[in-house]
Amino acid sequence: MPNRLVTLTTDFGLNDHFVGTMRGVIFNINPQAQIVDICNAVNSFDVLDGALTIAQAASYFPSDTLHVVIVDPGVGSQRRPILVTNEKHTFLAPDNGVLSLVYERSERLSVRHVTAEHYFLQPVSQTFHGRDVFAACAGWLSKGVEVSKFGEEIADYIRFAAPKPKPIDEKSFKGVVLKTDKFGNLITNITQKDIPQLFEATPPVFKLVVGKVEVTKMKNAYAQATPGELFGILGSMGYLEISANRAAANRLAGADRGSDVTVVLG
Repeated sequence: MPNRLVTLTTDFGLNDHFVGTMRGVIFNINPQAQIVDICNAVNSFDVLDGALTIAQAASYFPSDTLHVVIVDPGVGSQRRPILVTNEKHTFLAPDNGVLSLVYERSERLSVRHVTAEHYFLQPVSQTFHGRDVFAACAGWLSKGVEVSKFGEEIADYIRFAAPKPKPIDEKSFKGVVLKTDKFGNLITNITQKDIPQLFEATPPVFKLVVGKVEVTKMKNAYAQATPGELFGILGSMGYLEISANRAAANRLAGADRGSDVTVVLG
């Protein structure tokens, strides 16, 4: 337990001291902790982007990993710090929905309101709970303090459902771009389950309308397309991506996070 694996997922970026300071707090409490950064470039204040990031990564870590997830536009307000355990992992996060997709994918779930302030750094800054509350609690948890010591279980924790694609008619569907990744791929909320025909080995005639373009081809790999060609592909996150070979699809399409995506079959 003393060398427990701790991950960090934040919107703090890499230009300031925030992430390094959180690491220092954890190591000061438990020098044997192992700390791994999942991502510190979550879009600022973007709880949905944080939810997507941790939900995609967490399942690939070993059992008993402790995940600290800080996307916290409500820092200093009455929003609660929470400690979540499911069948495999433990999570520390603000109670603002950033763990919603973790909840959705968990079979067993326990959520506690963290109220044991003697585990916090004092005084607690109103602007940096990542350091004084979450990193400090992560240090003690990684050292072996039981989750039950941090607070009582609650049932009214905040959660949201990620937007789902909707049928327009028998042959048309409307989705949305959930995020744009570093390469400019437009990651939609459309899965194989939503429109299975689109992902067949030989899909029917279709068009994807996004931004200022219509996309009419699906590929199995980025390299199958010619440079600059737009196409659809089933991405590693399990969602339909609109991509381009060696180019930024978001720029070519004039689209970004929040853009509508219309799929028309036939």
